Amino acid sequence: MYILMVIVFVVGYLAIALEHPIKIDKAASALLTGVLCWTVLVFGAGDILNIDMGHSISQLIEQGELLLKSTDKHWHELGHYISGGVYEYRGDETTPYVIGHFINHELLHHLSEIASILFFLLGAMTIVELIDAHEGFAVVTDKITTTSRVKLLWIICIITFFFSAALDNLTTAIVMAALLKKLLKGKEDIMLFGGMVVIAANAGGAWSPIGDVTTIMLWIKGQITAPVVIGTLIIPSMVCALVPLIYLSFTLKGNVKSKLGMVESEHLTNPTTPAERNTVFFTGLACLLFVPVFKTITHLEPFMGILFGLGVLWTLTEIMHRSKNHEEKSEKSVLGALKKVDTASVFFFMGILTAVAALQTAGHLVEMAAFLQTSIGDIYVINLAIGLLSSIVDNVPLVAGAIGMYEIAPLGSTGEAAFFMVDGAFWKFLAYCAGTGGSCLIIGSAAGVAIMGILKIDFIWYLKKISGLAFAGYIAGAATYYVMFAL
Repeated sequence: MYILMVIVFVVGYLAIALEHPIKIDKAASALLTGVLCWTVLVFGAGDILNIDMGHSISQLIEQGELLLKSTDKHWHELGHYISGGVYEYRGDETTPYVIGHFINHELLHHLSEIASILFFLLGAMTIVELIDAHEGFAVVTDKITTTSRVKLLWIICIITFFFSAALDNLTTAIVMAALLKKLLKGKEDIMLFGGMVVIAANAGGAWSPIGDVTTIMLWIKGQITAPVVIGTLIIPSMVCALVPLIYLSFTLKGNVKSKLGMVESEHLTNPTTPAERNTVFFTGLACLLFVPVFKTITHLEPFMGILFGLGVLWTLTEIMHRSKNHEEKSEKSVLGALKKVDTASVFFFMGILTAVAALQTAGHLVEMAAFLQTSIGDIYVINLAIGLLSSIVDNVPLVAGAIGMYEIAPLGSTGEAAFFMVDGAFWKFLAYCAGTGGSCLIIGSAAGVAIMGILKIDFIWYLKKISGLAFAGYIAGAATYYVMFAL
């Protein structure tokens, strides 16, 4: 059953990758994969979790006390549930019943993390759609007059790189996807620019403590500090984005099919005033920029900041249009924006993250991290491997596994332990690799998943056209880090 979970995940992954040939939406494949992985875990719990279902409750609790002493994070969590205060024996439960409850407990634990990402995604996409409903992106697109593929690509990637550091890579990807839909007509151009946005957004997020979920994790848990990670990773991250950009500068020719000067039909029937356009655009942008500030001040999850921003913008637009008739008001309201939000992408995100959570609960990811440590040993190669694995499996549990495997070494440590001090080489290089390695596949990062859903980029197309560029940038940035700080 342990192997069956991997098989289900791989088959589901292939169905997502082959979405167009098999003509099944990737969201459906992702949801089925997520549910089936947890179903296999439930039916094979005894085998997968190495628990004898014939044990009495007292024997199970005794085994839980032994697991509590284990240094293995996965077994320790199981032991903590059974005998560490989470589960309370009421006298009539059987061992399968208790283990079933443990699996549900883990599912709900992971669901809280997944839901926080989904609420963030929904909030950010709604803000972007609300700005678009008020023609707010014209504030930016009207300033871009070039139709040269190369010049426009540089402009888009530079904006993405620095926006990603100030906001985060997911929010930036959503905003830039909306801009690309306003700027470009040709499907091939939209996919190419979208692919480069993924690379630039992930590279921009890697050097900022608030630019990516994994760097936020490392920053909050104390493995890295903001000034050091910025000073150390900004140059390697720039190289990661510049290498594919420079290559395309020599290979791309001609001009894009531009939408510049074109007005969407819905805006012709109910146009906005310049004041409304500017107010909603700058307020929406301010709400997005306020998210990391809100998190720093309150220490609440980022989705709370994005929901606060949505509430502010919602209130503003309700006041702005309260004197208009119902039809005009509905088109410019949050309710109208929600109709345009790509909910299929949200379900896709939920499915793939749920599947990964099942592998994490079953111990596959912990075993993978331990295998890397025993078979490789070298911290730089381990981090490079984690980065590439994060393009297949979500980088968050991989980084969480690495954090669980290695303790922060005391300041002043020497030898190999020095790599694991606060701001040690292992943690800084992990931040770079986990942040940028996911660009190698389009479903390897939150930014990639968002772009894939919003711009309808095909997995196989990305693999053929963008993955090689992303890998070249990833290796070049890693080599830059090694030359600057390891030699």
